[in-house]
Amino acid sequence: MSVIHLALALVANCAWGFNFIAGKIGTLTFQPLFFTSIRFFFLLLIMLPWLRPAPGHMKPLLKVAFLLGVIHFSMMFIGLNAGGNIASVAITTQLYVPFSAILAAIFLKESFSAIRVVAIFIAFIGILVIGFDPIVFSHLDAVLWVMGAAFAMAVATIMMRQFPNMGVFKLQAWIAAIAAPSLLLLSLIFESGQLQTLADLEIIQLWSPLYSAIGASVLGHGIVYYLLGRYPVSIVTPLLLLAPVLASIFGIWWFGDEIGWKLIVGGTITLLGILLVSVNVDRLMSRLKTRI
Repeated sequence: MSVIHLALALVANCAWGFNFIAGKIGTLTFQPLFFTSIRFFFLLLIMLPWLRPAPGHMKPLLKVAFLLGVIHFSMMFIGLNAGGNIASVAITTQLYVPFSAILAAIFLKESFSAIRVVAIFIAFIGILVIGFDPIVFSHLDAVLWVMGAAFAMAVATIMMRQFPNMGVFKLQAWIAAIAAPSLLLLSLIFESGQLQTLADLEIIQLWSPLYSAIGASVLGHGIVYYLLGRYPVSIVTPLLLLAPVLASIFGIWWFGDEIGWKLIVGGTITLLGILLVSVNVDRLMSRLKTRI
């Protein structure tokens, strides 16, 4: 990978890592569902030129849009709002990788090597270690919300593999179109005080949902889509594991998060397991054997 493309991967990681900061601030300002709805209204305005029908694939597209926009993002931001620190949430979101591998083996009949089984086991062991960190333990509901978000994303990932690739911006447009009104309705049902929040709002406070829409969805996903068009998934995906690390650093810098040793050890174990799931370890091992 060229230096320029490595720099782009770093930008994507920073964009996604800082999205956890914007999300935390935004959910505290607006409430989780209302914040997520505003985020998607901004994204919809940006993505309107790509909001075009996908003949023959609208039904699965709408299902994926609902899973990602309404289920995944609402659960993630609810968990982020409830979490005691950024690191535990950011690391737990990465569980979508082993969840996707498990679902692919079950529903797509993909090969499931012993190495991948061990890697998935390692990833979940790391989450268990994280759960025993005192700060995380007092906010276990946050971890459960984020695990649910990761599972929803894994289901959507499997569904997306069953219809043609229609481009990241078109997908983002439909996610925003479904999520924005749906989440606003859910916010009106389960939350309160939205009108008062808007009445007291200072324009500068809109930076958090605006950043989340542009920084994470447009910039972050746009860069990753660009890189995936030029390099194999097994090369690009491991580079993205820097995002939760950067999110943890941003959390310490912005909120003064305390990072205990259990969180460090558990996070390292989880990210190691996810790295092993992401890369084609079997092919790498076979190459090493042939060279030896």
